Amino acid sequence: MDTASTILQDSLLLIWNNRNSAERIALMEKIYASDITFYESDSSEPFVGTESIDHLIQTLQKDWPSDFEFTLTETPKSNHNVQQISWQLGIPGQQPAAKGMDIAIIENGRIKALYLFLKQ
Repeated sequence: MDTASTILQDSLLLIWNNRNSAERIALMEKIYASDITFYESDSSEPFVGTESIDHLIQTLQKDWPSDFEFTLTETPKSNHNVQQISWQLGIPGQQPAAKGMDIAIIENGRIKALYLFLKQ
């Protein structure tokens, strides 16, 4: 699951789509560095550590319909220890609620830093 070429894809599809906190935390421990930092935007403080990110996901999912999910919009890209993935969020088959791109810095086979770029 955590091969170098698919680790960011696993983060998005297995962690951010998962609505079970215990399962998410277990996956995070395999995919994320223990001191991972998630940068949501320039105007907000980063989320540091898996518990902080899990709490963010729980908060976001409370406002999402149960069939909301992230899907890939193009093939993930990798360049050495940096990965990029493009996605959309919403009910499959309907107009997406959001589109964006994530960039991850990989260190020792785990995501050390994660950056979100929302598409306007």
